Amino acid sequence: MTVVLDGTRLTCEQVHLAAHGSGVLLGSTDRAETSWQTARSLSGPLYGQTTGVGANKDVTVEATGLDLLRSHAGGAGPLVGEPRARATLVVRLNQLLIGGSGLNPGLLPVLAAAVNRGFTPPIRTYGAIGTGDLTALATTALCLLGEIPWRSPSGPGDGLAPRFTLTSGDALPFISSGAATLADSALACHRLRIVLTAMTAVAAHSFRAIDASLEPLAHAVQLRPEQTAVAAGLRALVGVTVPRRVQDPYGYRAFPQVHGAALDALDRAEKVVGEELNTAPENPLITEGRAWHNGNFHSARVALALDALRAALVQTASLSAARLATMTDPAHTGLLPFLAERPGLSGVMILEYVAHSALADLRQLAAPVTLGNAVLSLGTEDHASFTPQAARSALDSAEPLETVLACELVAAVRALRQRDLPCDVDLDPRMDDRPLDGDLDAARELLPGLARRLLAGTGPTAAGGPLPGPA
Repeated sequence: MTVVLDGTRLTCEQVHLAAHGSGVLLGSTDRAETSWQTARSLSGPLYGQTTGVGANKDVTVEATGLDLLRSHAGGAGPLVGEPRARATLVVRLNQLLIGGSGLNPGLLPVLAAAVNRGFTPPIRTYGAIGTGDLTALATTALCLLGEIPWRSPSGPGDGLAPRFTLTSGDALPFISSGAATLADSALACHRLRIVLTAMTAVAAHSFRAIDASLEPLAHAVQLRPEQTAVAAGLRALVGVTVPRRVQDPYGYRAFPQVHGAALDALDRAEKVVGEELNTAPENPLITEGRAWHNGNFHSARVALALDALRAALVQTASLSAARLATMTDPAHTGLLPFLAERPGLSGVMILEYVAHSALADLRQLAAPVTLGNAVLSLGTEDHASFTPQAARSALDSAEPLETVLACELVAAVRALRQRDLPCDVDLDPRMDDRPLDGDLDAARELLPGLARRLLAGTGPTAAGGPLPGPA
């Protein structure tokens, strides 16, 4: 599905699609054209064009834009993956179509061609603190000028690298953006949406595995919309059970409250990121016939939303680990300890260690970046949100979260099979003591399918259809 960019409706899912090769199509460039024409008519001090930048804002300069690009392309650390670099181009393209940069609109089809032909800039990991992705975009600009080589595609699309002769006046307008950070934020939101959706399907298997009570899922006890939605979805997946206990542990009883809060945090983050994807972050902003110097490049709003999201992930992942613990306990399953094949064997004992190892990483990644600050450029730039770090941590959180869920799913499926309850999840049916790393890999690979079927309303199992009822 080709993603149409028009500056008004780019979504996190579309950023993901374009980052992974869907291709883009440019909408109208009229607003970019108007902004460019306005910029060419301006006179007087203009930050970054007739003046230096940062602490040099009061120093009059003349045509130093290309030097600005060369001096700001100094990122460090490993290169980001090609999908992330491609997403950066997509986000910056969409921002430029909004208008307000004053950039030559002739650049736009060249950037679109780079996306569609598979060329990506060699963006390094370190260099941004939440006040603009200067190193990433300066590097991209030098690729366009031919001073730094693009990373070339390995398949169709090879050939002459994209080129555009940026002028001095195009330099600051091109790099005045947090496009790389927003790209990471959008990719993280999309991936986490899949994992958190799959979590409801995984929890449904655990509910069935221990005959958990459905009273906590009843509509009568739900207090908030997100809680109600989680409870309703889980009720539909679990079906009818005959509960063994008056009350189950929190991993079951508090699932709507905790997981609903995580989905609420994701909704909030996705909303904030979606709005920023379709907003001009330019400084100065060229509109209404003049240049407006401002701080719209600052991304504190996104950082705060992502900090809250990562904290919420730890909460709901902790419940997954708690449900895993109940499935190793005969008091809840009526089976041998650790779901072993015969007495004295270890069964799935190691899964608790793996889950808590991943959960520990998830807790580290949840450390709030917004508690930090930096004063830079001789005190001129005296605040930073560290949104790039929040976005990277959100992206990195998906792997340990998936690992915790995979541990729960492997145990739940084994418990269902040992109790002779129907379960058509495509995991290795063997019960003997053996390495479980392959089972965990397979369980992680099943999560997107569980999420898609749940979103489509066709049930959570990998083979399609609702979770089977009691035998």
